[in-house]
Amino acid sequence: MPIRIVPATLRDLSYIAANLRAEDRAEIDCQLDHWTPALLALTALQGFAYVAELDGNPEAGFGAAEQRSGLWIAWSWGTRRMKRCVPEITRFFHAVLGPQVAARGAWRVEARALADNDLALRWLDRLGATRRCRLPGYGRTGEDFFLHDWTRESWNHVSLSTETTGTEAAAAGADRAGQGRAGARSSIAR
Repeated sequence: MPIRIVPATLRDLSYIAANLRAEDRAEIDCQLDHWTPALLALTALQGFAYVAELDGNPEAGFGAAEQRSGLWIAWSWGTRRMKRCVPEITRFFHAVLGPQVAARGAWRVEARALADNDLALRWLDRLGATRRCRLPGYGRTGEDFFLHDWTRESWNHVSLSTETTGTEAAAAGADRAGQGRAGARSSIAR
């Protein structure tokens, strides 16, 4: 089963959002008052946005967007087949997305995860995020979340090289193809 990371499109993100796995739907439901798959997909296109395809089918969306100068929010959500894409998304995060965000001047990248979403919390650890604190009552109906981050000082693995190769060059081309760089996001891992 080949997994491919491609620049996100409204069509692919809408499909993923309409077919969310239960954990992601629960996390989104408790953060947004009113949302639809199309609105979630449209919002996700702010900043850097990618899709993981499994056998040519979009299964996970992920990315990062700048909230204000230097502060970025990372996010991800997917279908029930997302778990199969996580290793490739993790590699892409370290090789491409992290360096892209750092090159844009990020000092801090945040991600929030529902406190009872063990898979998301383990994945954030694997991605090298630092768990900063519990956010009691952060969800719209009182759900607890955890705040994680990466800071410029903690990005020892992120290369800020101006040379791009392979996937990085393709990702840079995708950004020039019309992806913006501002907007608020939800969390990275589910």
